[in-house]
Amino acid sequence: MKFDELDVQMRIFETAHDACVLPGLHMVARLDGRGFTRLTKDVHQFEAPFDVRFRDLMLDTAEGLITEFNAVYAYTQSDEISLLFPLDCDLFHRKTRKLNSVLAGYASARFALGLGSMAMFDCRICELPSARHVVDYLRWRNDDAHRNALNAHCYWLLRKDGRAGDAATQALVGLSTGDKNQLLFDRGINFNDLPGWQKRGSGIYWEAYEKEGLNPVTGEKTVTLRRRIRRNMDLPMKEAYSGFIASLLGAQREGD
Repeated sequence: MKFDELDVQMRIFETAHDACVLPGLHMVARLDGRGFTRLTKDVHQFEAPFDVRFRDLMLDTAEGLITEFNAVYAYTQSDEISLLFPLDCDLFHRKTRKLNSVLAGYASARFALGLGSMAMFDCRICELPSARHVVDYLRWRNDDAHRNALNAHCYWLLRKDGRAGDAATQALVGLSTGDKNQLLFDRGINFNDLPGWQKRGSGIYWEAYEKEGLNPVTGEKTVTLRRRIRRNMDLPMKEAYSGFIASLLGAQREGD
């Protein structure tokens, strides 16, 4: 069999089940660290429950993703990154197979280079039908960060008090949010005073700014509009965060 004939036959097995995100749907890639509990607690022994070094590795990875793939917004909390693409994005012709593999590969390589050892991410593509769903999705991840931060601070407080892992976990079962806040407060920790990046995660996005220059011919001062990456580690909360995401989407309201 000639190569061209074999090539056509074999490529069917690669592409027969290719799925593409339909035009008009918003795309958010969700990347999660694989085996990061062991990586951060046993292999590298990062400080618990939060470590600035780990935070910066995640921020560097998220910034690399947003610049390499020209995304609109990257949100990171714990060991996850949510990457929002422009509505008209045609990256890899919107093939989910390519998006998942390339984004996971890039994130794994970028994080591992910063860490200096092996690290892996997986990836899934969320297909969202409207701007409202995008806002709700990112609000969900933001709220999840807040819940996880409260649980993590309580858990590690009990661990540092000498309780075993299972006992610390069991002690938190059934406690309300108010109970958990009180548990921390009784030991000198006001959860509200903790850094925003711990409680709500961090966002990375493009912002416009004016850059002054000089016309080499006329000698006159010029002002041009440029864009740069901004890291926001003190994101707004609740409805204010929803409004912030809506503004990044260009105040789109389809599907409302």
